[in-house]
Amino acid sequence: MSRIGKLPVQIPSGVKVALDGCAINVQGPKGRLGRNLPADCKILVEGEVIRVEPLSQDAKHRAVQGLVRTLIANMVDGVTKGFERILEINGVGYRADLKGNVLNLSLGYSHPIEYKLPEGIGAEVEKQTKITVRGVDKELVGATAAKIRSFRGPEPYRGKGIKYADEKIIRKAGKTGKK
Repeated sequence: MSRIGKLPVQIPSGVKVALDGCAINVQGPKGRLGRNLPADCKILVEGEVIRVEPLSQDAKHRAVQGLVRTLIANMVDGVTKGFERILEINGVGYRADLKGNVLNLSLGYSHPIEYKLPEGIGAEVEKQTKITVRGVDKELVGATAAKIRSFRGPEPYRGKGIKYADEKIIRKAGKTGKK
């Protein structure tokens, strides 16, 4: 049996969980999330705890148990605390600006990049070089941060580009001249 799947998910006060077959809706102070989960598991809401059990001891059913439990736990965390991802911009003349829900990026190309943030995602720009992406859906926050990073990924020689705040860029030595 999955070690992660056996753990119960605690429901904090102020969070409502509605279960309809394989669909789950979670509503909390930060927002609401809904998702259709695989039908390979039984989801039991018992007071302030959600438990996930496989339908049988078949390998397919046991394999999905940990996934379903983690998806539910991320939904509960998202509507209570929210998720954020921090990006840093390095490079001369590279900067970001936020107008409404459109992120304007100047990344050394011949044109500025305008990226419209998806519904349910918020962003903050500090000092034109630090972007904080926030939201209640962990998957969408990560995908949005990865999309922004993909506009100009960090290069290994000078470290220019957009990188995650906790990412370490392994630097390469450049060419050496004749001696």
